Amino acid sequence: MAYPERHTPLKDSGTDTVLCALDDIEDPGAREFRVGRREVFFVVQKEGRLFAYVSLCPHQGTPLDWKPNAFLTVGKDEIQCATHGARFTIEDGLCSFGPCPGQGLKPVAVRVAGGKILLNE
Repeated sequence: MAYPERHTPLKDSGTDTVLCALDDIEDPGAREFRVGRREVFFVVQKEGRLFAYVSLCPHQGTPLDWKPNAFLTVGKDEIQCATHGARFTIEDGLCSFGPCPGQGLKPVAVRVAGGKILLNE
């Protein structure tokens, strides 16, 4: 399944919205999505599990990636904000380093069905 261009929104079909095939996201890796008028979010795959968050740093509300789909640290073990270097744990989105201690990323519910990643909200 081809990944849509960065600013081309997918049609919002609620919980039936197919984001991409599970195999379209590396493990570990991340991919950004824009669905209808929803906030831009990204999905991270790590050790066969999926985590999804709105792409806004709680520190200043800036997008997290510095180029399309570049959400993870070099070691691909944390999410990193491109603006101020804040880092967040992949599993819960909580700030582990940087200017926003105690804050976290806004989660987005996703699920896997038939080898595809779908919205779950």
